[in-house]
Amino acid sequence: MTCPIKAFIFDWAGTMVDFGSLAPVRALQSVFALEGIDLSLAEARADMGMAKRAHITAILGREPMQSQWRAVKGHDSGPADIDRLFDAIGPLMERAATECAVLIPGAADLVKSLRAQGVRIGSGTGYSREMMSGILPAAAAQGYSPDLVVCAGETAEGRPSPLMTWKAMVELGVWPARACVKVDDATVGIREGREAGTWTIGVAASGNGTGLDLAEFTALSSEDRKTRVTASAEALSAAGADYVVNSVADIAALLPDLEARIAAGILPGTRPSEIRI
Repeated sequence: MTCPIKAFIFDWAGTMVDFGSLAPVRALQSVFALEGIDLSLAEARADMGMAKRAHITAILGREPMQSQWRAVKGHDSGPADIDRLFDAIGPLMERAATECAVLIPGAADLVKSLRAQGVRIGSGTGYSREMMSGILPAAAAQGYSPDLVVCAGETAEGRPSPLMTWKAMVELGVWPARACVKVDDATVGIREGREAGTWTIGVAASGNGTGLDLAEFTALSSEDRKTRVTASAEALSAAGADYVVNSVADIAALLPDLEARIAAGILPGTRPSEIRI
């Protein structure tokens, strides 16, 4: 090892692939449309990063969806409705995720650089193993194959619990948590890393917080881009991120500072969030 960092554990959509984290929104809106329900972008994105059953449950559990469901269906939603929606979303999610499985610029280069320093590469996702079936070969063809993938449903609880990150660390054989880094675009993923005891890096521009694909994001005026990214960064900072950057392409620049903190024995979460956008 030439680096004090033992492992990076990356999220997938909005972090390493799918700029704007579009696939989950498309699948969720499609599955609710099958029920005659119009799911807004805000409702779809509010719980992004959670396992999809938990995500559906959260959407159904609050207003305005509760009233809308009652008006359309004539009854409150229940466990059978959650089961039906979850069963239906699988193929929709797999298709959308595969269609959006383009690596975020800089992702493959970062992983190559980290591996050259002996850093292990893990990953975790709110997608099930079946939903990942198209993403994994597509990402590999573009130069990204993590050492490990932990999927929703493979631990007793999903995010924001630390169990997926801990499972990744156990299977990678890396410790202590304070020498590992969790990277995510969603606040629930940052909370997962905080609970796990790792360093956390939020990516503000490429993921759920901005919600635009790369072309749409690039086409924004500088003022609009700043407004969107700042709001996303502030949410990730409030969730407890140690660092916030625009995308994974910016992580290499902060590594010397992070490595120095680890080498000095500084613990994650003990300093104010550092926003570099």
